Formats: sequence, C-alpha cells, structure tokens
Amino acid sequence: MHLSEQNSYTIQNIDPIQLVEQYGSPLYVYDGGTIRRKTQELQNAFSGINMKIKFACKSNTNLAILRLMREIGVELDVVSTGELEMGKLAGYDTGQITFTPSGVPFHEVKTAVEAGAIVNVDSIPLLEWFGQTYGNTKPCLIRLKPNVAAGGNIKIMTAHADSKFGISVLLLDQILTVVKKYDIKVIGLHQHTGSDIKDAEPFLQVADIVFEAALQFPDLEIIDLGGGFKVSYKPNDPITDMQLLGNKISERFKNFCEKYGRELQLWFEPGKFLVSECGYLLVNTTVVKEDPARTFVHIDSGLNHLIRPMMYGSYHHILNISNPAGEKKDYTIVGYICETDTFATDRPLPEVRQGDVLAFLNAGAYGFTMSSNYNARFRPAEVLIDNGVAKLVRRRETLEDLLLTQVGFTE
Repeated sequence: MHLSEQNSYTIQNIDPIQLVEQYGSPLYVYDGGTIRRKTQELQNAFSGINMKIKFACKSNTNLAILRLMREIGVELDVVSTGELEMGKLAGYDTGQITFTPSGVPFHEVKTAVEAGAIVNVDSIPLLEWFGQTYGNTKPCLIRLKPNVAAGGNIKIMTAHADSKFGISVLLLDQILTVVKKYDIKVIGLHQHTGSDIKDAEPFLQVADIVFEAALQFPDLEIIDLGGGFKVSYKPNDPITDMQLLGNKISERFKNFCEKYGRELQLWFEPGKFLVSECGYLLVNTTVVKEDPARTFVHIDSGLNHLIRPMMYGSYHHILNISNPAGEKKDYTIVGYICETDTFATDRPLPEVRQGDVLAFLNAGAYGFTMSSNYNARFRPAEVLIDNGVAKLVRRRETLEDLLLTQVGFTE
C-alpha cells in the first residue's frame, strides 16, 4: 500500500476507503501489480536455467488471481480435485497442472490422472496403486521427504522426519523396488521443505539430498524444489535473498545436470511468495473500548475471515488508513467472533476512532482460502486491482448462500 504525499493511502492510485464505501466492509483487496512484480523477481533470480513456476494455489484460489497467473506464464500446483477444477475454469490446460495430494482417497488421484494432470506421489501405498493401475502408461513425480527441519513455524514445516508429507528419503530402496516392479514412468522428484524460510542453507541442503537421489532415476525430466520463500511481514523484516538463493541453487543445479548427463527442468511452487504481499483485508472499527488493562479496538471481522494470527501466531502489519497522521497509541485489535480472536496486542497505531478503516497487510495468501462461516458470518467480497482498474471478483455472501446446501428444512 502506497503512502502518497498527501498522507493518504492508495493502491495503484485507488483510495481503499472508497472501495470500502462501494463494496462494503470487511473487504479483501488484491494488487495485481504486486503479483507481476513478485513473479518477475523469481524469474530474474533463476534466469540462467530452465525454470518453471507452479503457483501453489491453495494460498489463493480466486479465479481472477488464477487467470492472472496464467496470463503471466505461471502454471499451477493443486492439492485437491476441487482446486484442479478451478484451474480448468481459469483456462489452464490440465497438462499445466500438478496434483500434489496428501493421503487422499485413490479415486481422487484417478480423477486427476485421467483429467491429464501430473500426479506427485506422496506414499509407498499410492506408488504401488499407481504402478498397478497405470504401469508405465502415465507419468508421475515422487515426493521425497528429505528429513530436514526448516521454516518459520512448526505448523508449516513439511520436510522434517515427523512430517506427514512425502516418502522419507530413507525409504529410497523401497521406492526403487516398486518403480522397477511396475516399470513406473517417474519423470520428476519433488520436495517441499516448509514455509517462511529466510536463509539459503536449508534450500541447498535439501537440493543436495534430492540431487543425490535423482541419480537413481534414469528418465527424469524435472526436479521440483517446492517453495517456502520468506516474505516481509513487519517493516524491515528480513526476507529470502532471492538473487543469492537463485545464484547458489542454479550453480548446484547446473552441476547436477552435468553429472546426470542432460539438462532437466527446475520447478518451484511458491504460494505465499507470489500473493501474500498483494493482499489487504480492509475492516471497519466498530467499538473502541478503554479498559484498565489495555485499549481494545473491535472490528467487523474476525478469525472467520483471517485465521492466521490465531492459528499460527502470525504477524500482520496494521494501518489506520482513515487517520494516518493521528497521535500514536497502543491498541489491542480484536474480532467480533464469540471466541478469543486477537489480531494484535498493544500494537502502536495512529489514534483509532469508531468508524475508522484499518488495513491488514499480507492478506493475499491463506486469508480468504482459510475463511469460514463460523458464527453464521458471511465471507467478504474480493476486489482485484490490475492496471489501475478495480474490479469486483467475488461478491459478499448472503444468508441464502449459508442455507443453500441445507436440506430437509421446513418453515
């Protein structure tokens, strides 16, 4: 969000307060220009190799966002058949979609394979079923677990020894036995370490493990190193140095390809990195309550719209866009859910008054997609701003939406 010389906030020169007046509050707003910039940043970091970006769309499945990703050459990684269908609706060819399940029923895998998506196999039982069902007639990737712990929060680490994700690299002999038994067409190896990884070292460590395992598979076309790059949450927050990471991994990857005997394609699956910074959750202040312990700011939203602070203890920077020049004071920002839903404790903000609009930053990833109807509340509308034009891309829910799937109701 840009602070202009007039001491007011804008997104691509559009006043977010006017968006709230037009579309209501709370409101999710996405800046398409930020998505384009983050995509270019990743492409530039790996400009010297054959690299493909697969957007981890579990972070944001709005069709307008998916269409924008497709426009700028980003493909998709999905984790459910529902996300697969959304990708198709956004115009993707199924061959551009990777299906990375986690212990799903095998009929979902069959649906994805027969739709034309490339499946990323995450267990020995699934690998056995895949071999029995398809032999070498369908390609697949295998998701390895490198047994490396890295990431900003234990809940979002996915490659350590106790993680449910992938097949442990310690079981490589079993993997190779099953692959040989059914002559499975393994075209790629995949791993995903976790999220919010700041330093290059964990990426290099897991890359070396995957590269070493890859030498046992003669027909590979792809190495997929996942995502997990750290984004900035707080002012001056350290982030992943993408250029440094790109240089180091590119060098390792080139050396591996030379050893392997031919050039492969390197994939990454960023989610939060591409869309976190593009998103804002705009809310209205309903009550400012002075208390002997602290001053509470109640807003017209809650963990039903943005669960990350309560689920992960995550930090979201908050702006008072109605009164940016007000005198600073400490506030505890809380939601309207009948349960503790604290967004920030003793956060310094310009004076907050009833009716002020607050903006939660870094709300583009795992905001709306993790939202719910808890307390029979409606999910917000979503607006995409791209090339200076604001467009409603999801209307606000109504009571009719909440009742739509209920059956057997009699008045």
